[in-house]
Amino acid sequence: MRTLVVEDDDRIADFLVRALKSEGHTAVRTGDGREAFELGQKADFELIILDLMLPGMHGLEVCQELRMRRVQTPIVMLTAMDTLDDVITGLKMGADDYIKKPFAIDELLARIDAVTRRGRVEERRRDLLAVDDVALDRRSMRATLGGQPLDLTAKELAVLELLMANPGRLFSRERILSNVWGMDIDPLTNVVDVYVGKLRKKIDGGRESSLIETVRGLGYRMNLP
Repeated sequence: MRTLVVEDDDRIADFLVRALKSEGHTAVRTGDGREAFELGQKADFELIILDLMLPGMHGLEVCQELRMRRVQTPIVMLTAMDTLDDVITGLKMGADDYIKKPFAIDELLARIDAVTRRGRVEERRRDLLAVDDVALDRRSMRATLGGQPLDLTAKELAVLELLMANPGRLFSRERILSNVWGMDIDPLTNVVDVYVGKLRKKIDGGRESSLIETVRGLGYRMNLP
């Protein structure tokens, strides 16, 4: 696991890096908040261990700014600030866990394991879309109906993914065209309507009403039964 250790105390940082490497982590260390913010955005880390009292940029601000930029890497805050208000503030800023200094390395490793396991579960959940009896695995881009494979073209899958990932949200034909075909103007006649029609035939089966609703003059949306 590639882990970013953000700690300005050399003794604690060295101890953390050694402990993590003994557990199979690839540890990268910085003692500066601003550098941690830059690394957290650009590098591909699976975990960030973040001290709060840092030069350059406070750890709470690092956490908040990373979350504002949609960085979802699990963050474990490690700090001597341990009042209830401190803990609540850290969690509100987007931290996944909060450990008080001084700490036992066994507890830290157990917390890390729990946080990263939750992260993997949540990531998998985001990859699996389901509406009624239709399911789509976004990693393999395979769709099923009632557990049986659906034979869909690449464009049909792309339309289905767009609608299933945003159930209830209305998409204009132009928005679907832009997202799926990468075009703003339809070069063919009603290409979006044609593909939605094909999708309906494949995913609706014998149900009374279609999962994909047409909003006349506005577009389409995926309905939750």
